[in-house]
Amino acid sequence: MKLTKKSHACIRLEKDGRTLVIDPGGFTEQDAALGADAVLVTHEHPDHFDENRLRAGLEANPAAEIWTLRSVAEQLSAAFPGRVHTVGHGDTFSAAGFDVQVHGELHAVIHPDIPRITNIGFLVDGSLFHPGDALTVPGQPVETLMLPVMAPWNKISEVIDYVREVKPYRAFDIHDALLTDLARPIYDRQIGALGGTDHGRLAPGDSTDL
Repeated sequence: MKLTKKSHACIRLEKDGRTLVIDPGGFTEQDAALGADAVLVTHEHPDHFDENRLRAGLEANPAAEIWTLRSVAEQLSAAFPGRVHTVGHGDTFSAAGFDVQVHGELHAVIHPDIPRITNIGFLVDGSLFHPGDALTVPGQPVETLMLPVMAPWNKISEVIDYVREVKPYRAFDIHDALLTDLARPIYDRQIGALGGTDHGRLAPGDSTDL
């Protein structure tokens, strides 16, 4: 499959002429969901879920569908009947020709005083894992880990330990809109040296074949 990094937490996957988009949120390009045959959304926070971007994608392609958790599905299902599917931990499904497994249930702790919301991660074709806003370990081998490197809910030691626990063949940064260019070399060096895997970074719009 072909992986294209979009801004922040959004990625596009292409295979056999079909396109799967994960988490086209408010920090992502306006056209992030355009051209998608299927869209996956990990949770309701606006940097991962932007209703206008999703609506644009579904309106542009009447055959496009969305798979997501209940809190997001409830906001879209009335406008797109039969095209919005609610999934949770342990579910499996096929979307745009990709086989998808759902892992995880809760968003990472931001602060003990902030209630935790639901968050799910997606394992695509048994090889690429996008965890959303959590450090979920799928419990099976992962070739490519989309790694949340900078968020209000994590620190670099947790990011490094997460890579060590998942043990992917490679890891690419996501959730990086808050990470300044001054800090990137520090993260690259420490994750690369301590994570125990091939760690890389794609600029928005860059692609690689997996």
